[in-house]
Amino acid sequence: MASVASSSSFSTRHLLRSPTPLLGRRRCRPNFLNMVTRSCLDDSSALLHAAEYTVDKYVKSGMVVGLGSGHASGMAIQHLGRLLRTGNLKDIVGIPMSVASASEAAKAGIPLDTYQESSQIDFAFDDADAIEEGTLVAIIGRRKLQGGESIIQEKSIINASNKLVFIIEENQYKGGLEGSIPVLIQSPNWMATAEEIDDMFLGDAEVWRRPSMGQAGPLGGDFPVVTREGHNILDVIFTSPIENLAEVAKSLGKVDGVVDHGVVSKIPCTVVIASQNGLNILDKLTADIVG
Repeated sequence: MASVASSSSFSTRHLLRSPTPLLGRRRCRPNFLNMVTRSCLDDSSALLHAAEYTVDKYVKSGMVVGLGSGHASGMAIQHLGRLLRTGNLKDIVGIPMSVASASEAAKAGIPLDTYQESSQIDFAFDDADAIEEGTLVAIIGRRKLQGGESIIQEKSIINASNKLVFIIEENQYKGGLEGSIPVLIQSPNWMATAEEIDDMFLGDAEVWRRPSMGQAGPLGGDFPVVTREGHNILDVIFTSPIENLAEVAKSLGKVDGVVDHGVVSKIPCTVVIASQNGLNILDKLTADIVG
């Protein structure tokens, strides 16, 4: 690993090839696939249908519900509020994953509580930026964080829930994912952590520190993002297909200075996929590995 003194090389170099691939080939396969067919829908109507289906199917009166972040989750929160107002659901308590979802839930009239480590969460729904085909391992946190938002809190609520549903569009479900994985790192000596990740994925990814304003770049500009927990965010931007997202997450978790990342592997997990031809429902019930 390059020393901190050689940090200028990190800010300018382009990545070539990794001498030892870190991306394995073993896969977890969903245990169940179902399709809920509907007449052709446009993208917004399909996502709305997926959001409403998720609430209608999985939320029951008396539940504590984790309220996700993103466009689909916002639709689901609004629908949940309507069901509470009409009396179709009762005694729901929402635990928001972000400031945005808390605001949306408050406007919808959903009673809220704050997340604690001891929180018992019956069910949670959330958006995902991408989900790996066959494994249902998800990436969250690519979007720009608003004030007070936290990838750590979002993942904590997801992991604390007894049942999780991701609501996505069909173009977000694919094998060989590319694009960024957000990685939370300790701010002191962040460059050394970035260089180690850069070396790890040499040729397959670029490593940029996320800026809070201005242009993105390897160094994150003069105003890098600082999360509410005091961490910086590295965007590890994969330009080669990721063969095994869980293995990448495992490798990231071993790097000194890494606090957490945006990869979520949750069992059991359900994915509701919105398409113009209907809904695809994928369930991952066990961690069975297939070659």
